[in-house]
Amino acid sequence: MVWVLLLLPAWAVAGAACTRLCLAAVRAAAVDENAGQGHDLTLYEAAFLSGGPGRVADLAMVSMARQRRLVLARTGWATVVDPRGRDEMERSVIGAIGPEGQSRIAPARAAAAAADAVGGLADRLVRAGLAVPDGARTTVAAGVRQVRVAAVAVLALGATALLVPATPDMPRNLVALWFALPLALTLSCLAIARVEVHPYSRWASPAGQRLLGALARRTGGTGDDRTYLTSVAVRGIRAVGEPDLRAAFAHREQYGRD
Repeated sequence: MVWVLLLLPAWAVAGAACTRLCLAAVRAAAVDENAGQGHDLTLYEAAFLSGGPGRVADLAMVSMARQRRLVLARTGWATVVDPRGRDEMERSVIGAIGPEGQSRIAPARAAAAAADAVGGLADRLVRAGLAVPDGARTTVAAGVRQVRVAAVAVLALGATALLVPATPDMPRNLVALWFALPLALTLSCLAIARVEVHPYSRWASPAGQRLLGALARRTGGTGDDRTYLTSVAVRGIRAVGEPDLRAAFAHREQYGRD
């Protein structure tokens, strides 16, 4: 009955991992149904919900560049033309570039994304139920990893049990069937997690995603400057039409991308 001693830890590992993942997914998906009602997203809020802190910095830089208050060279350098920022995000960008008024785009973008102004924006969106808290994102990811490890552990325990000489009252096929049950549990949890959790944005809660969709519908087809910046907020630098401006951001890879 050695196989029973191996089956018990297989069920324990599979059950604990799947329970943790299910609880984490429930907490991540739990939102107030009234969250965001009557709230009109600003462009910076849309940028954060779509791409996080880096997207906010990108949007501020692109907006300033289109107004000729910031020069973004295709060589990867940013030069401040107008040192008076019109909002706290622009002032964060100017501060990140430094007192000399010139800096590489990549480190300036990274510093602007880590500024207090972006952190405050994130906190407000989380409190409003529109953004996903950092803990919820990491907990679900950790739960998925644990279920994957559990699936491998069940396989290893099952293989070990099959190496034990079979007995007349418990042939190998029945032993394999018993171990197939906890394995099926772990694989089912992974499949459900991919369907139910994977579509959620890394940054926006379901309520935040609804507001993003409404924003895109309201601004679609107008062709004005706000529509252009909305596209940058939602889609990132790939929405930038100017080749030189898009090339300027090509030097940011070493500091991370959206």
